[in-house]
Parts: sequence; structure tokens; C-alpha cells
Amino acid sequence: MPYHVVMTAALWNPLRRSVRVALRICLSVTLAGCFAVGASAGQASGILRPAALFSDGMVLQRNAPIRVWGWATPGESVRVTLRGRSTATMTAADGRWRVTLPAMAPGGPYTLVIAGASRLTLRDVLIGDVWLCAGQSNMERDVAASGDARREVAAARFPRIRHIKVSHRARFTPQDDVVTTGWRRATPDAVGAFSAAGYYFARDVHAATSVPIGLINVAWGGTFIETWMSPALARRDHALLPWVQTMPVSNAEHATARQQRAQAQIDRWQKPLDFDPDAAMPPWFSATHDDRGWSELAVPAPWERQGLRGFDGYVWYRRTVTLTDEQAAGPASLSLGMIDDCDDTWVNGWRVGGRCGWDTPRSYDVPAGMLHGGDNVLAVRVTDTGGDGGFHGEANRVYLQTATARTPLAGRWRARVEAPLAPDPTRAPHANDLPTLAYNGMIHPLRDLAVRGVLWYQGESNVSRSAAYATAFRALIADWRVTWQRPDMPFYFVQLAAFLPLQRNNLQHSDWANLRDAQAQALRLPHTGMASAIDIGDADDIHPANKQDVGRRLAGIALTDNYRLVPRAPQPRFHHALVRSVASASHRRAAELALSFVPAPASLATRDGKAPRGFAVAGVDQVFHAAQARIERRRGGDHIVVWSDAVAAPVAVRYAWVDNPSEANLIEPSGLPIPPFRSDAWPLLDRADGFMP
Repeated sequence: MPYHVVMTAALWNPLRRSVRVALRICLSVTLAGCFAVGASAGQASGILRPAALFSDGMVLQRNAPIRVWGWATPGESVRVTLRGRSTATMTAADGRWRVTLPAMAPGGPYTLVIAGASRLTLRDVLIGDVWLCAGQSNMERDVAASGDARREVAAARFPRIRHIKVSHRARFTPQDDVVTTGWRRATPDAVGAFSAAGYYFARDVHAATSVPIGLINVAWGGTFIETWMSPALARRDHALLPWVQTMPVSNAEHATARQQRAQAQIDRWQKPLDFDPDAAMPPWFSATHDDRGWSELAVPAPWERQGLRGFDGYVWYRRTVTLTDEQAAGPASLSLGMIDDCDDTWVNGWRVGGRCGWDTPRSYDVPAGMLHGGDNVLAVRVTDTGGDGGFHGEANRVYLQTATARTPLAGRWRARVEAPLAPDPTRAPHANDLPTLAYNGMIHPLRDLAVRGVLWYQGESNVSRSAAYATAFRALIADWRVTWQRPDMPFYFVQLAAFLPLQRNNLQHSDWANLRDAQAQALRLPHTGMASAIDIGDADDIHPANKQDVGRRLAGIALTDNYRLVPRAPQPRFHHALVRSVASASHRRAAELALSFVPAPASLATRDGKAPRGFAVAGVDQVFHAAQARIERRRGGDHIVVWSDAVAAPVAVRYAWVDNPSEANLIEPSGLPIPPFRSDAWPLLDRADGFMP
């Protein structure tokens, strides 16, 4: 149970008629469901209750003032006792109360008693270190869904590691409380639901310190960084200020505003149809429908990148395929790659299939007789309920396969918006609908709870806007430190893992490399640390299964920077100098770049013992070419020599600067990967401009 209640006559008698049923239910079962609905319930009923984070099994931050707060009847006296220390207060006019207990050393389990007109007893309370696990799905990903889950779950015997999940909650204004699942111990029956990255971090830190560890999981998959900003921070960003200034005050107002924005966007993107809308017209899936006035969309590519940013709703795609009689004879198959989120697909007016799932490949049988020699019309109605919409994935997966030929279908398709999603005036907003919403609903309510630091894994949703991210991320770190009134609060984060097929790597531009660079810029702030994951990604899964190494690397940073239990090793930073090649030895005409690191590592190495990979060089034309490299042992530190026969006079070098840098193999003396770097300061171009819900 989260906590235990003993009602006194002073409260029971005046409230017996109005709350009799509710109290019988709450006192006979766990109180988590009764009191986890937020501050308004406590204020409305006057029943003494603490904030939702305070429940059985919780972990309080050691060596820091312990603030406990909640709600009760206005004017009620409330006393809180822990480890023989007690303090009292009077509930304010709004029903809120708050007390502060002195800092305490780690230990437990203890009992925390909250006494007023009723008496609440929280049991099995530990004092240790509390870490906030924040970000998007790679932080939220639980142990049960990660690598080697069965063995890890069975081996979880760490009752002094605790975890609490804060429910997703987006709000237009800062809230006073959260909704949670309650604190759970790291045992086989519960650990499967823990944040995997957080759990493996906690396991290593607990092993090194023997201190209880509490994890507060506030991650929310797919969220933009802008939703985690405070209103004060968003107002200081000129690009976000208009969104904050026009923040709705209700779900109905928000639904109306979204509908108006969507319709304005549709009107800008597509032309009015040049026909009488009341006249008879074949349906859009019909082979005889006249689509000459339609706009166009590239396939495969989300429509958000083609003028319909943030659009959720229904869009039709049409494509004409010309076949010979021989090609049209017999059955065929239609492959559309992946579609976000749902599709309904027709061939020459006949429906051949449809399904939902943004990561599900579409492949439909086309029965014999459905195709014919000449023009054949494909029509696809796409429904998007949030995030990106439309076709995505590999171009070579979009084709029509007949008995005699494969016809590629990637390229320009006719397209037209049918309608945006119908607004629901009762639906709560999603975190990405506007800036600050997740902060308001999930971070602001935690501001009075002392924490040791923050673990952050986020950025995948911002890869198209890395320039803005570089500024926003540093600002968010500083802002959260203001929220917790801790200017030196540790903030450790994961650099995005390798992702997407190797064949898609582009040396001239990489959204993912740019975002990794934006993340790394946060290391300019004190008490930050970055765990690089470029070597443990998955080309086919944005959620790499290996969360053990993620947690281990975060723990290594914390044990070095915050706990000071591991000697701080110098972090190598590279510099470069141009040196002339020795033509007689190498027979190369191209010059070489010699790279050195400061401080010089004892010995540069690669994880596989082979020549360094992952380098590219460019001349003054700023066009990068794949480069070769070798390690040279020199007095004063090892160097890496880089060259490309395609670049006679290199002036810039980049390392691991692609979407999927898993082949880059340089490692530090500790064995960890050397993160991506570049010598140039050339602008990194974003695909998208500014926040768009």
C-alpha cells in the first residue's frame, strides 16, 4: 500500500455523509488510485494527503533538506515525522501544506508519519540518491523490452533500488501534482517495468556506493525538447514566444485552434479544385477520377517535410503505372514500403488491402485480371494520427511486381488532403502539441523534491532541427537547474545511437550527426556528461536493445564526476595540423591531415585492431570524401594521419559524421568510443525551421 490511514473523530464526524463511500473504498484497498488523481481531489474533499510521489517504498534524497508537501482542509495543523525528527505547519487557504525536515544520512527502511485530522503512515522509506530519468522512448524503454530481458529480470535482487513511473500528462499551465504508478522495488516481479537505462545505471551506482537509489521515470516517447521547457524559458525563445503567448486555457479552445491551423495549412498547400463541388465526380479511389489539379508529394518521404508539417489527418496519393499486356497478365504484388500510420489501398478502383502501424511494411496481392495493358491507377488513402505522416523508409521497397517485371514506384505522386483529424474538444493535449506541456504536467510538480541529478536520453524527435537544439538543450539544462535551485545539479545524457541502414549514410549531410553535435555542445556547461552510443545502435531499430551499456556508461560518468569514486581521466579532444605527404614513400599526390589529441592518450587504438575507419575529408569546395587513416606512434602522443586520393588539398576532417557511424572504430584508452568530431565550422543545415506541432 502507498500509505496507511487512521481517521480521527474530529475529521470523520463532519465528513461522514459526504465521503463515507469513498473512505470505505480507500481504506479497504490501496490508496494509490484514490489519491493519485492530482491536487484538486485533496483540495475539494479536504482529506489529508501528500503529493503522489510520497508513498510506501519511496526514496528520499540524502544529505539535502527533505521537503514534504500535500493538501488538507484549509487551516488544518499538519505534522510530519521521520527518524525521530518532526516539524509542523498550518495548511494554507488553498489547502496546500509543506514542511521541511533536516538533511539526513542514507539508510532505512524508515517510517514517515503525516498527522493532521487523520494520520498517514508511509512504510519502507529509504534515504539515498534520487535520479530523474527524463527524455523520450529510449529512456522510457523498459527492462522487459530490452536486450537479454529474461535473464536480467530473473537476476533482479536489488530491493534498495526503487523506481516510480510518472504518467504521461500534458497541461497548458503548471500543475501541482502528478499521477504515478507507485514506487516499486527492483525484484523479478516488478523490474520489467523499470526504465532499462535507468535501472542499469542504478545497479552500477548502487554496487559502487551501497547507497539506496531511487529512479523517477518522467520519460515520454516521441517528445520534442520544446515540450520539456518551462514557460519562462519558452518565453525567452523568440521562436517559441508566439506559441506561449497564445497558449489555450482549455481542451476545447485547443481543439478549435488546431483545426484552424490545419485548415489554413491545407489552403496554403493545395489549390482549390477547378470544378463544381456539387457536381457528380468519381470517388478518389476510382481509376476515372480526374486528379490533374492535385498537388504532389515525394514517395517515400513524410509529408511533414513537404509543406504539411504537423498535419494529422487524411491524405490521398495517386499514381498511374503504364504496363504492357504481357506485364499485366497474371497476378502481381504491390509493395508500398512503410506508411505512417494507416492506409487503404486500391488498384484500378479495387481495394487490395489496408492496415495500421507506422513500422509495418505494406505488401498486397493483386489478383489476376485486376491489371490491364495501358494505364493503371494506384490510389492510397493515408491516415495519420500524430507525428510524421505518409510513406517512409527505403525507396527500393516501393514497387509493383508483375510476373515479368518490377516497376519502381518511388518518386512524385499526385496527392490531396481530404481532411484534418476531427477535433475532439474533450481530448487532453499531447505533449508535442505546444511547447511547455510536458514540463507543466510532469516536471513542475516535482520541483520541491530534492534529487541528486538528471539522466537524459532524448533527441531523436528533434533530428531535423539540430541548430535550434544546440541552443535549446543548453538552455533547458540551465533552466531545470533553476527549477530545482541547484546551479550545479548533475545532468548526464546519452548521445544518439547509430541508426538507419549504412547505405543511406551521406557524407555531405546527416541530420543525426548534426544532432549529436548539438548534444555534445552541452558539455560546455559544468557538471554535464555525455555517454556516446554510436557503437551500440541498431540500423533497423530506433530503440537499440543494448541498454546495459547505456546505463553502465552513464554510471561511469556519475561515479567520476559526482561521486568522485573513479579517478577522472582526461577527456581527449582533438586538434589537427596539415602535413605534407611523402610522395616517394606513398606515391600519393594528396596531402595528409595529421590529427592529435589533447591531452594525448597513452595509446590510440581501434576496437577491432584494424586501421581507423569513419573519416572523411574535404577541400575548400566543402565536398566530403571518404578517407583512409592510420595511427602513427610519435613522441608526445599518438597521431592519426588521414587522407583521400579524391582530395588533393584537404582543409577539413570529420569523424563518424553520418546517420549510422557504427563502422567508426576509434576508442579511448578506457575502451569507450571516441565520439564524433569535426574540424570545420561550416554551417550545419537543418531540414526544418522551427517548432511545429
